[in-house]
Amino acid sequence: MDSFLRTLGHRHRSDRYWPGFVRVFKIIGLPEGDTILNAQRREVLKRGGGMSLLALLAAAGWLKPEDALAADWNKAAFETKSVEDTVKALNGSAPTASKDIVFFSTPDIAENVAVVPIGITSQVPNTQSIAILVEKNPNMLAAVFDVPAGTDPSLSTRIKMGQSSNVYALVKADGKYFVASKEIKVTLGGCGG
Repeated sequence: MDSFLRTLGHRHRSDRYWPGFVRVFKIIGLPEGDTILNAQRREVLKRGGGMSLLALLAAAGWLKPEDALAADWNKAAFETKSVEDTVKALNGSAPTASKDIVFFSTPDIAENVAVVPIGITSQVPNTQSIAILVEKNPNMLAAVFDVPAGTDPSLSTRIKMGQSSNVYALVKADGKYFVASKEIKVTLGGCGG
């Protein structure tokens, strides 16, 4: 490498005027240095250390494989086409309309159908879960969030909508279901109409 740079006559000037010049040759694999080898070695050590820690936690019984899986997947609920069918699939009865469920950070007109922001907060006592349903989507149930006891029953997320539709917030509290809705219009191409 040095002989190559000397033949160009820029050995010392390249360091001063082009500080990254030598590094380019190291990255493309010329015999000067082992920058890539060091990076690969560091990556192997990082990943190997993480895997060792996971194996140690699993061996000690602190980490169970089922903890990482979505064991409570309710496929039938996510394939429903109406609010009533969704509530039945979630093992509930007919929902009651509630003014204690509030939409926040949710636009009246969404300009990007792929990422529509939705914010829901529930003031229903003992809220156990909050589900988001989109009436005109192919599968009505968009998401279900479990709310641990003692936490603020509020969430913010983004959903995908196929067209203008009513969005429902379905709240489960003390085994009963409560519902609120908001109409969201979507624009194709962000034209605002």
